[in-house]
Amino acid sequence: MSDPNRHLSLACWDYDRAQALLDGRIEVPGCNLECQAMPPSTLFPLAVGEARFDVTEMSLSSYLMQVSTETCAYTAIPVFLSRAFRHGGIFIRADAGIREPTDLEGHAVGVPEYQMTAALWMRGILSDEYGVDISRLIYRTGVLDSGARTERLPLDLPPEFDVQPISEGSNLNDLLLGGEIDAILAPKPPRAHLEGDPRVRRLFEDYEEQERAYYRNTGFFPIMHLVGIRTSLLEEHPWLAERLLNAFTAARDLAMKRLEEVCLGSANRLSLPWLHADFEETRALMGPNYWPYGVPANRAELEWLCKQSFAQHLAARPLAVEELFHPSVLD
Repeated sequence: MSDPNRHLSLACWDYDRAQALLDGRIEVPGCNLECQAMPPSTLFPLAVGEARFDVTEMSLSSYLMQVSTETCAYTAIPVFLSRAFRHGGIFIRADAGIREPTDLEGHAVGVPEYQMTAALWMRGILSDEYGVDISRLIYRTGVLDSGARTERLPLDLPPEFDVQPISEGSNLNDLLLGGEIDAILAPKPPRAHLEGDPRVRRLFEDYEEQERAYYRNTGFFPIMHLVGIRTSLLEEHPWLAERLLNAFTAARDLAMKRLEEVCLGSANRLSLPWLHADFEETRALMGPNYWPYGVPANRAELEWLCKQSFAQHLAARPLAVEELFHPSVLD
């Protein structure tokens, strides 16, 4: 019997597809949600460390690592709040002699965290699609532009992987400009590229077409983040998994309907000049339901991620998709 007054703390970023939960338009039957909008950079260390929230957005890569060692305080539901293509996240120094993906081998490559989901995807794509031996990259980890950043979970890598943190006070942007590293794998552009510095460019300058081709070839729209529910709560209230999945799905559906109304409107309601064209191109390539939740629609991609996590020495053992989610929401 569910408790009609069950209070749950929920934290995720203020994505359009989560907004209706955050602002109360969508409710979870049997629950009162206490919602906080927080960026992933704040949430993810909390999720793997103190497990502060009852329901939380999580790094998919960190979750795979913790599931493989049975150290995660959460059990996931197949709600994929963040997805992003990643060919555009590989930046190189223009004079580093890197012209093809395999040219990265033997070069020092900066990445905020070796374990981060964006880097998991980039290495997997480089390996699978372009034949790069990712063990031959020299990884240097640390903050992209400013502040501080360290691996949120300990790594256990074989000796052929050279992964070392940069010195305190340094950042990857400055090291790239100074020639101490030759490339960066990151979920957003380094400051130098945003400022138009000609010394920094993308490895794939036609990255949008590369990403579209990748989707046509694989059907993958790279999953970055998922939603976890505190396992102890699910043991007491197993109905939470399905109800939260349904609520997040309803919130996504509202956001997608709103986006369609905006994109097909007679006047630009968002300050983007080619919004209509981008919307039409996306639907033409990916169909109307291009942000799928649930296991069946994402199984092949999830299997690939499990395989890559183990191959990249992040997960401690091979994982099956069924291990990742509460059994009530597998179908």
